[in-house]
Amino acid sequence: MMSLGSPKIYDLPIIQAIFEGNVIQLTELITQREEVNAVDHDKRTPMHAAAYVGDTESINALIQAGGKVNVKDSNWLTPLHYAAARGHDAAVRELIKNQAELMAREKNWMTPLHLAAHNNHIASAEAIIAHLVNVDIADRTGKTSLHHACYNGHAEMVSLLLVKGASVRALDKKDRSPLHLASYMGHQDCINSIVGCGGDINSKDKKQYTPLHAAAAGGQVHAVKMLLELDADVDVTNSHGCTPLHVACNNGQDVVVDVLLQHKATINQLNIHGQTPLHYAAWSHHGALCMELLVKAGADPNVKDINGRTALHMTSVHGFYLRTETLINHGARVDVEDKEGNTSLHIAARHGHASVVKKLISYGANKNKRGAGGMLPVHMACLSGYSDCIDNLITSDSEIATELDTDKRTCLHAAACGGNIECVDMMINEGCQINARDKLGRTPIHYAAACAQYQCVLSLVANGANLTLVDNFKRTPLHYAAASDTDGNCVAHMLRSFPGGTPFTTDSKGFTLLHYAACNGHRLAVNMAIDYAPGDISAITTGETKTTPIHLAAYNGHFEVLQELVYKFQVFLDHKDDKGRTPLDLAAFRGHKEIVDYLLGNGASLIVHDLVTKRTPLHAAASNGHVECVQMMLRYLSKGSQIDVVDNQGRTPLMLAVTNGHVPVVQVLVEQGAQLDYTDKYLCTALHRAVACGFEDCVETLLNAQADSSARDQFGRTPVHFAAACGHVTILDCLLNSGGSPIAVDNSGYTPIHWAAYNGHEKCLESLVEKSGTDMITGNNFTPLHCAIINDNDSCADLLLERMKRETIDTQDSKGRTAVHAAAFNNHVECMQLLLKYGAQVSVSDSNGRTPVMVAANAGHSSVLDLLMGLPSEKLSVDSVDQQNNSALHLACLKGHEECALAVLEKCSNDLIKKANNSSKTALHIAAKSGLTRVVKELIQRGTDLYARDSDDYTPALCCAPNPAVANCLELILQAMLEQKVPLSSDSGQ
Repeated sequence: MMSLGSPKIYDLPIIQAIFEGNVIQLTELITQREEVNAVDHDKRTPMHAAAYVGDTESINALIQAGGKVNVKDSNWLTPLHYAAARGHDAAVRELIKNQAELMAREKNWMTPLHLAAHNNHIASAEAIIAHLVNVDIADRTGKTSLHHACYNGHAEMVSLLLVKGASVRALDKKDRSPLHLASYMGHQDCINSIVGCGGDINSKDKKQYTPLHAAAAGGQVHAVKMLLELDADVDVTNSHGCTPLHVACNNGQDVVVDVLLQHKATINQLNIHGQTPLHYAAWSHHGALCMELLVKAGADPNVKDINGRTALHMTSVHGFYLRTETLINHGARVDVEDKEGNTSLHIAARHGHASVVKKLISYGANKNKRGAGGMLPVHMACLSGYSDCIDNLITSDSEIATELDTDKRTCLHAAACGGNIECVDMMINEGCQINARDKLGRTPIHYAAACAQYQCVLSLVANGANLTLVDNFKRTPLHYAAASDTDGNCVAHMLRSFPGGTPFTTDSKGFTLLHYAACNGHRLAVNMAIDYAPGDISAITTGETKTTPIHLAAYNGHFEVLQELVYKFQVFLDHKDDKGRTPLDLAAFRGHKEIVDYLLGNGASLIVHDLVTKRTPLHAAASNGHVECVQMMLRYLSKGSQIDVVDNQGRTPLMLAVTNGHVPVVQVLVEQGAQLDYTDKYLCTALHRAVACGFEDCVETLLNAQADSSARDQFGRTPVHFAAACGHVTILDCLLNSGGSPIAVDNSGYTPIHWAAYNGHEKCLESLVEKSGTDMITGNNFTPLHCAIINDNDSCADLLLERMKRETIDTQDSKGRTAVHAAAFNNHVECMQLLLKYGAQVSVSDSNGRTPVMVAANAGHSSVLDLLMGLPSEKLSVDSVDQQNNSALHLACLKGHEECALAVLEKCSNDLIKKANNSSKTALHIAAKSGLTRVVKELIQRGTDLYARDSDDYTPALCCAPNPAVANCLELILQAMLEQKVPLSSDSGQ
């Protein structure tokens, strides 16, 4: 619910008089011609202020002076909304007496009655309802006034609405009834009233939640009891298969659980995941008491969900010791495996719950069962680094040294990866092989090095770990240490311990330990690796990549590392990687200004293109908004072609900066003379891009530098078109004030007004219409009004209709269709109501000869058709026919739209029902063929010709046949029966 702040309109005297209740002063100000319809920045008027304070005398004075009663502020709130929301019933009555719009909607589609109901203003609601036909109008979320009253527990308001005919079965957009909301909030009086008026106690929302689910979720125990006493289904399920008992357990609502169990809720009910309420109680942090209640009531603790997990698995995840004990004492089996093979012991060991591990073992849990990846519980404890769990899992007869998981990893692999030195030493003492290889060829020290576990590395090396062994990717432990070791301790110790030969080997991609150290910015490791590196950098760049350690250092912003490498190798700085990128390009892309400055100072080239998009380093920096890098590069470039260099899409650095909204970069490039009106391969300028992306500051910068606001892309669209299409109203105003045309026509004949109307951008449309004056209907005959109507943009349509000349409302497009045709075709009822309000013609025929009535009938849009049929017959031309001589009745029958056909029959003449189309078929032929029983009956009663023959020489009766052959057979049989005087029914009386 929005808040209604005081509608202060700056410090206008007229507003001060209203808020002070000084009617005499207000009258004097009006006499002095003070503007009574003045608006503030939120479009609020003095009438809004008077309604807000509820002063009927002020309201009357303003009305007599020409004050508008139905004016809307920026949130579409009318004075009646304000008065109803504040509960000023006298003001409400006064406004209604002066033709205030009762059905006016604010931006959330709430009417004054919604606001009165929401805030429990009975008298205001009564005043409004007295003038309403329907009290069930829905807001944008689908809620009626009764929904709002029920949610807030306004029992008296609920009673009033029910007496006035409010529907207890009205559903919001999530299919929730008023009873759902009252139940969730625990408002018993509202529940009682709703059920007493026929509310469905077991109604379901879109997720299949009933009111009982809602009450259980909210812990509303009294509401739960009331619903159960009213015969709510205690075991009803939602879309996840959860009963109210599941929901209560999940939310830890133990009092509700107790009530549901007393009412015989099915205790072992499975949801779609195979979980019982006990699973939820075991898992939930608030479910301890719920679990106690469930197991005492006989819940089965060994039920598996679809992943094979029992409630005991759930308690093991969180280490709920007491709940674990409770489950075991009530029959839970400790060695049940889930789908991955994990028992509760695996789960507890993986999460380090030593007390639960010990408890499970004491109840006989099998420590030698294999779980996920073939791991024992001890593998999982080692991997997670829980030595206290390992103590409970190792026994004197364990064969830990030889136990391998599916990937051939020992417990020592797991411990080395986990990094707990106690676990590593325990596994070494248990006899695990130091150099055992897993499926990927990695030894425990590979894992310790990869995780930079220095103490583990020390222990493993001291116990004979082989540092020269390579894995399946040809990486030694040193490769992994170089990548992960920040302080260099692991690398230093490994290099000192390296058993002869060079540690400077390459992996399968040609990367050395220097690549890995440089990539991760490990300067100490780099310095140590350099001592072992060959003098030529090309000698360490082999295999599948041309990437050097310098590329990696530049990309990742490791300045000191890059300096060390450049100094050591004296490299060619424009060396390209496999994508054609130089170190400068990579550093510029990432915005590493120190590196950019250093490389430029050492002669790195700026005019070099990569192999992917043909970008230069300047493109790379501009694209990502690195203004300091851009400034550095511009100092090394000459103005002109170099600053406007293009990539393979024809984009300049300025275009890329604009596209990504980097204002400082745009300003720098513009100041340095970048061309504003260069176009890319799509003929878009930088201004087109800035507008499309909605970057106001970029647009302002470009316009201040005299960018062309009338430039056209390959489709003839100007930046004004782009702003209108995207709904960027502030940018649009800038463009219009800079000379952009609101009626420029693109290659398809569409103006910006068309685009704003089509996309429903009301504020943009308002600006464009104001600027265009009388020329707003220009270009393609598929007018802006057509555009607004076809997309159901009723607010835009309303704005256009207010400003359009009467004769242009019925403009026909290239196919002869008016806006009324568009509304009929798309079943847009509110738009059709608007068109009729402004006097649009409903009998105009399109190029196929079809009127809007025929279009609606053909499409089966009964809502629009009913609206049209409510008009006087002389306006409708119901008997009109199209180029095939089909009437609206023919078309509805052809498409099988029975309700539409019956609606047309109520208005059409007897001549029309006998009229044949170009295939000589009457409406009866077609209705019979389509099986429209009620239409056939009505046509017969209206006296249509039963013997009329179509172009195939069939009567309506023969058209009932599914195909021509059957029709011919039927005709022969009927003819023979008539000749033999055989009755058509076994009942001789018929």
